[in-house]
Formats: sequence, C-alpha cells, structure tokens
Amino acid sequence: MDEPIISVDKLRVIYNQGASNEMRALEETNLAIYPHEYVIIYGPSGCGKSTLLYSLSGLQRATYGTVYIRGKAISKMTRKEELELHQTGIGMIFQAFYLISSLDILDNVCLPKVFRGENPSERKKSGIQLLRRFSIAEQSDKFPSQLSGGQKQRVAIARSLINNPDIILADEPVGNLDSESSENVLKILKELNEVDKKTIILVTHNPEHLVYADRVIFMKDGRIVKEEVHKEKRPIKIAAKEGEVVDEEEKPSQESLDFKMLMESFKNLLPQQIDILLVPFKAKQLLSHLLSELNDEQVSMAESFLKELLFNNIDLATFGERLDLSLDEGGAGWNKLRTQSFAKRTMLILEQVQKLKENESEGILSIAEYLITLFRLNLSPERKLRFQALIKFRVESQVGQTELQKRLDKSVITGGIGLNKITAEKVSREIEIIMLLKYS
Repeated sequence: MDEPIISVDKLRVIYNQGASNEMRALEETNLAIYPHEYVIIYGPSGCGKSTLLYSLSGLQRATYGTVYIRGKAISKMTRKEELELHQTGIGMIFQAFYLISSLDILDNVCLPKVFRGENPSERKKSGIQLLRRFSIAEQSDKFPSQLSGGQKQRVAIARSLINNPDIILADEPVGNLDSESSENVLKILKELNEVDKKTIILVTHNPEHLVYADRVIFMKDGRIVKEEVHKEKRPIKIAAKEGEVVDEEEKPSQESLDFKMLMESFKNLLPQQIDILLVPFKAKQLLSHLLSELNDEQVSMAESFLKELLFNNIDLATFGERLDLSLDEGGAGWNKLRTQSFAKRTMLILEQVQKLKENESEGILSIAEYLITLFRLNLSPERKLRFQALIKFRVESQVGQTELQKRLDKSVITGGIGLNKITAEKVSREIEIIMLLKYS
C-alpha cells in the first residue's frame, strides 16, 4: 500500500482560543504514518505528544488542519463512520488502564464487542484467546483490583485488540509499571507490530523505549522538531544517491547490498574459498532469520557458536548444549525451551540445504514438503505442483525474491499459489535463507 494509513495536514490545537489563558498545545503539524510502521512520538511532558496522539484517534478535535484515516478526514466522517473507526479501526491503550472495576477481567476485554451486540459465547471465546496469548487467562474471573499493574495493562492491550483493529495507539502505556512489567508490555507491542502487522503509535518520554521503534518523531513545544528512522517501512519514493527517484519497494535491502559487495570481492576466488569466507555472513543472516529478542551478549555468543556449527567444528548436539549453558559458564545463556526450538529449526533448515546440494531436483521437492509442513499450507494437487515449480524457478534464478513473493501471493485463478500476503512473505524468506546457506 503506497498511501499512508494516517496523515496529518497543518494540524493545530489551541485551548481557550482568544481568552487570556489561551494555550497552544500543537502548532502547525504535518505527519504521515504508513501501514505496519511502529512509530514512537517522543518528547518531554507538556510538549504536545499526547495531544497529537488523541488527535490521530479523533478524541481530540483539531482547531485548524485535518487528520485523515485511510484517506478520509475524521472531521468529514458521519457519526456512524466515526463510531466504526473507534470500535474496529483503532485500539487505544492508556497509562491509567481504564478498566471497569465492577466487571471481571474477561468482561472488561469483551466490552468493545458488547457495544457491537455480538454473540456472548463468541465474544467470550475471542476474549479468552487473547488472555491466553498474553498469559493471563487464569485471571479471567478476577476483578481489576486483584491484578498487578503489569497484568492490568495486558488486559487493556487484549481489550484494544478484541475487534482486531489495524491501528493501536498507546499513550505512555508503561508509565505506571515497574521495569520488568514495562519490558513485557513493550515486547507485546513489538510482537503485535512484527507478527500481527499492526500499525503501532506509542507516546513516551522515556528514551529507553526508542529502540523498539521503526521511526521516532521528536517533539518540543508543540512542534515536531526532527525524526529518526531505525527501520524504513514506508513505500514512498526516496532520493537515490545520484538524485534519481526510486520506489522504496524496489530499493535493495541492506542484506542484498552486503551480499553483492561480498560477491564482488570474491570474483577471483575458488568456490571452496568463497564458502569459507561466507560463513560469518551466513551465520549472521541465519541468526537474524530465526532469532527472537535476546540481549546483545546472548546474541553475540549464539552467533559465535553458529559459525562453529557452519564451519563443522561442532555438531548440532554440542551447538544446543552451548546455547543452553549460562553466560558465566561460557554459553549463550538461553533457556532450554528456546534452545530446543532454535536448534530444531536450524537442523531442519540445514537438512534442506544439504538435500539441495546433493540433488537439486530432489532437494526442491523436499523444500516444498518442508515449507508445506512448516507453514501448514493446505494446497490442492495442482497448487502443490505450481508451488514446486515456483521453488525450482527461484533456485535456478529464473525469478527473483520479489517476483517469488508476488507469485506466492497471487490468486490461483491468475496463475499464482494463492497464499495470503503474510504467509507469502514468510515462505519467501525461508527460501532465501536456504539459498544463501547453499551458496558455495
């Protein structure tokens, strides 16, 4: 999607306009937020960041200027459209939780569905699923006063998701929490962005939170003063080095640029030499592909062990043992469950790589079966044959990664595989990592 999901045009918010106590909360503000971005609005207390957030939701009316949601101005929405926006388009998370003290936890989570008149058993089923996801289902029959601050905020997050909105707005969501609970909530929000593809907009005054964002909007005295991009997700046209305008979707990733530079350096080397020199790059990419959030030391140690595995200096069993050892004992300090899961995924991927190296035709069929099992793909015999053929085209470099993903996502009627976009992206990434590891 090339259009922003939220855009702000010359927005100004003035309280008590014209009176002696007039206060300008927001000066002329322009902002565009794109689908699947994680944007943090950062600044000191009183800088206008919460006013901007509430303006994005429609809870704060603009004095001047316009806020658009999916191209529709909030100020031009009918009462029904605005109601629909607040019920299903946007989920809100507040610092103060705002749970209803007289309702139990499950009823608090399901409240937005009550307002839509949905079936009680269905809404409770949805509510329990969310509570389970956030490890709080055992508290479903308790009341807010019986929960800790961290538990209350997880309930509030579940409530914000019950109608499956695309956009989550969070106003200082960890401001009342201890450091451990804060980290848990921030990880949940990151997961919602990366796994569920929710657009997250979070307001905070804490600089420690900024690492979670794709983009940080810095505010001061009611104005946006600068922005910082950590991970570019906007499919907008950007200026290339020579001034040429290119589309972000066509812009090569850093990984592909790194790989091309490596290949350029390896022109005159033997295949065996290239394979050895590529191991550190392969280790880094495989780790990035498989890894969820760990601290820098745990990642660094795991990367070292992964290099040893790819160099065949250690076997898979030793690799798993070293991941599970504590940092003090010279291991990576992972827990056993994470170690087992990671080692298993690593083994499965390396098995596919080996099969592809030994016999390309049989390897392609094996990769197809592996992907069907891994992502639980329900393919008819015809779609399965197409799927195998598409993997073959990619392995033989007859199609690139972008074209592969498009064909996976394309409908069956138009000659594609008919996967949904998110699954197509995951399948494509899995194929790319297998191809990289096969390279020698």
